[in-house]
Amino acid sequence: MNNNYLINGDIKLILDYINISKKQLAEKLDVDKVTLERWISSAVNIDDVNIEKIYSFAFKNDILINEIKSQLYLENIQDDYHKILFHGAKSGLNGKIDIKRSRKNNDFGQGFYCGESYDQAALFVSGFENSCIYTINLDTSNLSCVRFYVNQEWMLAIAYFRGKLTKYKNNDLVQSLLKKLEYVDYVIAPITDNRMYQIIDSFINGEITDEQCKHCLAATNLGYQYVFKTQKALDQIQILEKMYYSNAEKNKYQSKRMGDNKISESKIKIARIQYRGQGQYIDEIL
Repeated sequence: MNNNYLINGDIKLILDYINISKKQLAEKLDVDKVTLERWISSAVNIDDVNIEKIYSFAFKNDILINEIKSQLYLENIQDDYHKILFHGAKSGLNGKIDIKRSRKNNDFGQGFYCGESYDQAALFVSGFENSCIYTINLDTSNLSCVRFYVNQEWMLAIAYFRGKLTKYKNNDLVQSLLKKLEYVDYVIAPITDNRMYQIIDSFINGEITDEQCKHCLAATNLGYQYVFKTQKALDQIQILEKMYYSNAEKNKYQSKRMGDNKISESKIKIARIQYRGQGQYIDEIL
């Protein structure tokens, strides 16, 4: 498992992308040319200050290193069994991935969570100082999977694992849902965030119907996540690269998230009004 940044290759990418010499780049980074050459040859470790300097320089000069490389990874997939995914980590992955170390009240309980795109991962950890992004190769062969869509079943699953269906835990519909997930290796489901949890809470509290809830949730459109539930699934993922997430890039995604939130809020209000009275309330369903 490669748990280090591929900085030497990224410096070469910067040099080629803007077609400048090592001496010119060294001057822009305020370091000696010899130091830069040692970084490229991996002869010396680079301290945190200079790592940030390298990637912030690239991003401010429209060299979107992480986006470029993530797209290349996606393009290099040659068959239907492999999938490139992205994991946003608040402070990096330390040691072997262990499902038991994850929180139980995540969307689908304990598991290792990844997104389908670099943007998804970057958005979710943009507010954390030491966050980074991992590029992951998944081999899906011989793994069992359950896929959810934005529907009643998915809403109930999220509510259950978030501890919102305690009084309904013995309900036949809830038990059937849990049985469906009991032995599965991984889950594919829509991504949720705090806005979506609030909407689901409104549904569980009997304030809106399942139809209102479904259309409000669809309005957020965050894409899909992969949740690895078993050791067998973890054994079939390979971390390809740990990508450095500069402060300049984080600021971009923070601004994007704020803009997306405003658009989603408007869509949610419209959905609540448009689908008022349609569908069933939680007590009617369970």
